[in-house]
Amino acid sequence: MSYRRDRGDTVTEKKLEIMVKEKVCKGCGICVAFCPKKVFSLENGKPVVVNLEACIKCKLCELRCPDFAIVVGGDDDNDQ
Repeated sequence: MSYRRDRGDTVTEKKLEIMVKEKVCKGCGICVAFCPKKVFSLENGKPVVVNLEACIKCKLCELRCPDFAIVVGGDDDNDQ
């Protein structure tokens, strides 16, 4: 889970979602290899999110996936 500091000293929780489209994923493991925070693990030949709290939303997994099987999103996607 990540947090965002709003105006003042209020800290609000950010929503983070990582979707793996299992039907199109070939299990190549590129997402696992490129993730700098070790968010993924391969289980039964497919990537599984095992450490969502560590995700920094760099989207390397999404950008490097040759099958477009990973989508990283959350509540602040329109802020960037």
